[in-house]
Amino acid sequence: MPTPFICSTCGVQFAPSEQPPAHCPICADERQYVNAAGQRWTTPDDLRAGHQTNWRELEPGLFGIGAAPQIAIGQRALFLPQPGGGVMWDSTPLVTDEAVDRIRAIGGLRAIAISHPHFHAAMVEWSEALGGVPIYIHADNADYVMRPSAAIRLWRGETLDLGGDLTLIRCGGHFEGSAVLHWPQGAAGTGTLFTGDTIMVTADTRWLSFMRSYPIYIPLNRAAVDRIVAAVAPFAFERIYGAQWGQVCQVEARKRLKRSAARYLLAIAD
Repeated sequence: MPTPFICSTCGVQFAPSEQPPAHCPICADERQYVNAAGQRWTTPDDLRAGHQTNWRELEPGLFGIGAAPQIAIGQRALFLPQPGGGVMWDSTPLVTDEAVDRIRAIGGLRAIAISHPHFHAAMVEWSEALGGVPIYIHADNADYVMRPSAAIRLWRGETLDLGGDLTLIRCGGHFEGSAVLHWPQGAAGTGTLFTGDTIMVTADTRWLSFMRSYPIYIPLNRAAVDRIVAAVAPFAFERIYGAQWGQVCQVEARKRLKRSAARYLLAIAD
């Protein structure tokens, strides 16, 4: 029976097949890595058998959805309930009835928005479980869609209005189509960015940084960093949620981004 195999290293789900794919193109890309022990695969049923949904309220009107124990690179999604259906930011490899029921109980889902390919995860399975919810991916990342679906909406340009005052912003950098999500009501109305690792919140949460590849330690150049900072400049924000649990720049995010970019550019200068 065809199975939507999942790469154990990056957590991305592939189109159903009788046998596992020969390799994972996302891990073969220089921004990720193939496990030193070789390519490994898992399945949705195996993940559900060994993991549970990790659901957390992060602030009023915002929830995090992850897995315990951690899967792959530790993906966790963010869920913003809104009238008429909420928005899921990024995706996780684990889809459970518990998580789907909780999303439905607080208004359901109208859209899934993805930052970049390392968070494609089980986006199509999430969409199907919630009634065929549209999945928004920047067209520049289309080549990294490993499980095609009619639910996928490839958007172009520099911004996309998702309704409910939510805006997708193309930043580039980590991937050509890397995007962030702006939520103006976040942080008690001072504004929030969801950035994945396009803008990385560092370990002390006071600084931010940028990389082409985190596991392979490839930095970005000046032009890419300048573009990221310029892309978010028109938007009000004082908080940034990064890619994983605990990566939250709680206050003064705009000021810290400017200071962090200056420090980064000094470090890579000749």
